[in-house]
Amino acid sequence: MTAENTPGGLERRKFIRLDYIKPLAYKICKKETIDKLLQGYTANVSEAGLLCNLQDKINPDDILWLSFDRDTLTICQDLERRSLIYQNGIIGKVVRTQTRPDGTCEVGVQFITREEKIASPASSAMELLKGSDEDEKQQD
Repeated sequence: MTAENTPGGLERRKFIRLDYIKPLAYKICKKETIDKLLQGYTANVSEAGLLCNLQDKINPDDILWLSFDRDTLTICQDLERRSLIYQNGIIGKVVRTQTRPDGTCEVGVQFITREEKIASPASSAMELLKGSDEDEKQQD
């Protein structure tokens, strides 16, 4: 488990992050990139978000569709109850990025909650994902 502590030793995060290194598939929810299924790795996860390592350039405020093995997480029930799930993936907003020495990007993602869905860019992201899914079905 990792936890960021204040100098006094008190936990600053609302949710504890669990070390969790697993493969991750994701899409950047923009018209020009929605058809590309990209790959990366999770680093840690909480009920509110995750830290992942990606090879592609990601910008703060980008909306991502993230698919990873949530079944093995003990926080899975809370994660699924709280987060916006669409097409078996979680919708999240990039809150920070940092380029690593190996050229990959460390990306902090905050999951969009079900309550935030309507009043956020997630609704347009879900429309892009829906259109992408329909395009894939037509090509089959």
